[in-house]
Amino acid sequence: MRAPISVVIPTLNAAHDLPGCTVALFEGLEAGLIRELIISDGGSADDIAALAAELGATLVVGPAGRGGQLARGAGAASGDWLLFLHADTVLTDGWTRAVLTHLLTQPEKAGYFRLAFRANGLAPAVVAGWANFRARAFGLPYGDQGLLIPRGLYRASGGFRDISLMEDVAIARQLRGYLCALPAVAQTSAARYQQQGWLRRGARNLWALALYFAGVSPERLAREYQRK
Repeated sequence: MRAPISVVIPTLNAAHDLPGCTVALFEGLEAGLIRELIISDGGSADDIAALAAELGATLVVGPAGRGGQLARGAGAASGDWLLFLHADTVLTDGWTRAVLTHLLTQPEKAGYFRLAFRANGLAPAVVAGWANFRARAFGLPYGDQGLLIPRGLYRASGGFRDISLMEDVAIARQLRGYLCALPAVAQTSAARYQQQGWLRRGARNLWALALYFAGVSPERLAREYQRK
């Protein structure tokens, strides 16, 4: 039987982060879970093409914008399952057990990982705790938590929208009732929180989410984000 999972990673000048993400995927290769790796690039100025070739990945290139990049990556995938990961996300040891159990016991649902930051201290723990609570209580996991989804459900939900921001929230709402937490951890970079401040970055994210729910377009939100 062919490996079931196509891994899709959107990139934009992410050649520095990508090796850490892909090394963690070796566990899935050894377990016979991963069929292919697809890198959906948004016009990077780094050596992503050479890195993709070194990894044996399929490289898809198009306009920058995470929603569109994820959609193009999904369009190039051949797996029965799709696993969407950010380039700075690293799945922790043992993630394949959680994924295999999900594939066998909940083949009609999508799954996401528990979030943790590669940083120590109270602030990272609090922000990650809020993200995990938001995912469980409201069915709104962050894109940093990954998304494992059967191809049929991805298509039926409408997939990722080509929007400038909030693509993770949009697809989570499309998957309402079909999302569940996986008992494994996805560690993500804390760089932006450390640069901008944990409180400030967290408040910006909450404010952007509130505006999105109030009807403000992702394009306008993206413009506001770029100004700050």
